[in-house]
Amino acid sequence: MTLEVTFSRRHVHEIVTFGRYDSMESWDVVVVGSGPAALRSAIACADGGTTPLLVDEFGVGSSSGSPPVAGLAASIDENGPESHIEDTMNYGGNSSREEVVRRICNEAVPTLAELERWGLVLRRREGGLPHSSMAPGHTIARLTGCGDSTIREVNRVLEEQAIKRGIQRNADSMPLGIVSDNNQVRGLITLNVINGEIEPIQAKAVILATEGHQGLWSTPSEGGGTGTMLALSVGIDLEGMDSTPRHPLTIRDCGIHIPIDVLGSGGRIRRENGDDVGPEEVLQGEQCVLDLRALDSEAENWFSQTSTRVMDRTGIDISREVIPLSPGVAYTTGGVPCDENGRVTFHGTTKEGLPAKLWFSGLYTAGRTAHTGMHGEAPLSGNLLLEELVTGKIAGSHASEWAIENNFGGKVQIDKALNEASRKITALRESGGSPIGEFNSILSSAISISDSSKEAALEKIRKIRDSGIGLTDNSTIMNTELLEAIRLDGLASVAESILTTG
Repeated sequence: MTLEVTFSRRHVHEIVTFGRYDSMESWDVVVVGSGPAALRSAIACADGGTTPLLVDEFGVGSSSGSPPVAGLAASIDENGPESHIEDTMNYGGNSSREEVVRRICNEAVPTLAELERWGLVLRRREGGLPHSSMAPGHTIARLTGCGDSTIREVNRVLEEQAIKRGIQRNADSMPLGIVSDNNQVRGLITLNVINGEIEPIQAKAVILATEGHQGLWSTPSEGGGTGTMLALSVGIDLEGMDSTPRHPLTIRDCGIHIPIDVLGSGGRIRRENGDDVGPEEVLQGEQCVLDLRALDSEAENWFSQTSTRVMDRTGIDISREVIPLSPGVAYTTGGVPCDENGRVTFHGTTKEGLPAKLWFSGLYTAGRTAHTGMHGEAPLSGNLLLEELVTGKIAGSHASEWAIENNFGGKVQIDKALNEASRKITALRESGGSPIGEFNSILSSAISISDSSKEAALEKIRKIRDSGIGLTDNSTIMNTELLEAIRLDGLASVAESILTTG
């Protein structure tokens, strides 16, 4: 093995001869993901004095297609965040952690102001202030954003900031596993989607900031839970997985989740007899419709994408017809446990042999991958995006500090992990198990029956995992079937964890 090292304060790059691999990139911090939490983490790393690497399996703008379930909650018209904190605690129930809620809600207005400085064009009201609307669970109008384009526009602004800071991005790079040594991060193993090569990345810190695992209830493309799967692979026990929130404004079988913001702009939920009701009735299983025929004229442009998507996929003209609702899983809130700095924690023992929560050194999490204790039983509208932005910034800042003060290591472990990843990919190609579609269908049906029978669901999942996933295309180049199999295999491990740990 030969090693050539070049040092600089902001970035350390190593070229390592690794068996059949000519070189290995080494980065202080690797951020896994493509959404607001990942981008904000990378920006915070750069501002903290390191040069991070963004790794995601899709590419620039990929998460702009994330379900636009709500805008951003911020106390724009209040003297402080106390009411926002109280509403969040009431909505989340006893499992919400007040210190976390307080910390994140305190950052709502500064976070919104930062996005505006960076160029976010918000919906505004007379007088020029950001528009704020009522939403279920809020006692005051507090939901703001860019209509049904909030996620896309926030991502656009953050991507611009990442580009300005020269942050490198490895798109089309599927994470396969974290490399660790004695509960400390040493790097990441990825699959190059373009050429099929398995590639090592050495890192002092890794931030898991991917999408949630809501794809369990539909398809992996709607939320593959990549970060959660990676944490499971190094033995992290997930938390908060016993609560799966459902989005009330969902249209069955077409992948459309309408942002809750429409209810503050003239939209109404009605029973079939015309009575107005709230989201609770939808979630309780009543037959309800969404009536957007009286949507505020000023709001129509802000929700034009919703109108177009509903028409394209269902043929419903929202200006003339009502939309039948069927609550669906559009996002998840449980995941990887962490502390106030985004550091991933696990149950271990101190040097004295006492039980304690310890840090998996160098491993961080943020956003939808993380379980912070913010949301409890259900997230208050607008708090999901807020949490992504705040926790992303916190994790990135701390990871940058950690990386500056620590050294690279684990080359033997990386070499071993490369071999393990290669064996895993070979096993997937040669398993001869269930076809992709059948595996996905069985997995989704199993998790859907878990509320009534955990034992039956677990048996179903273990059986399908034992059978494996059969591939019809053995090509290593641009193999979308292989990528889908990797995502499904990861989601199956998440599903088993949900049913065994809660």
